[in-house]
Amino acid sequence: MTEKTIPILPCRSIDDVLAFYEAIGFEVTYRQTSPNTFAIVRRGEIELQFFVLKAVDPANSYSTCYVITTDVDALYQAFRDGIKKATGRVPLRGVPRIGALKDMSYGVRQFVMTDPGGNMIRIGQPITTTATPPKSRLDRALATAILLGDSKEDPRAAAKTLDRALSATTDADPTTSYRALVFRADLALRLGDRAEASTFLASATSVSLTPEDRTALTDDLTRAQDLRTELAAP
Repeated sequence: MTEKTIPILPCRSIDDVLAFYEAIGFEVTYRQTSPNTFAIVRRGEIELQFFVLKAVDPANSYSTCYVITTDVDALYQAFRDGIKKATGRVPLRGVPRIGALKDMSYGVRQFVMTDPGGNMIRIGQPITTTATPPKSRLDRALATAILLGDSKEDPRAAAKTLDRALSATTDADPTTSYRALVFRADLALRLGDRAEASTFLASATSVSLTPEDRTALTDDLTRAQDLRTELAAP
């Protein structure tokens, strides 16, 4: 037997959703206007289906699905490029938006993309590298904050977790400090506090990093640059 699961996700505007997915390389393979509004998009083996639900609030939607891929880096780059070409920017907050690419503690390398309907499309690739157990208080707090902020979508709780550890930590290694400060800046921006985001990003920039550190922090350095671009925009 061969089975396949296809998510059917709600949206308020089918036109906005379809334009978004076409911009990142999906093809509209079916569209229905009556008796109900419905559409299907496909990119390779990824298929998503959508229906119009006027009651849905994209900013507070809980709709989500998970896409497993064998090349999450390539999809992340393609989706970033498509969104940027269509909108002129890489949206980091609001709806739609695209999250950072990172290795998660539960064994996947993933990012979360939220479409105009508020649907969170989680895209990940299983990784075989064994996660290093958190060593310091800041390590542990960062791991928890990432789960709260990126998996649970609760940036306020994630920020509180990180703030407690950042205020009490004096001996964290540079890579952990940098990752924590960039993620805290990211959380601040999601919470609408641009001034706080700028402060945390400046603190991250002041961390002294070796070339080896920078290699290990490729994802975080990319996110930091995205944050700078977003904060520089009017």
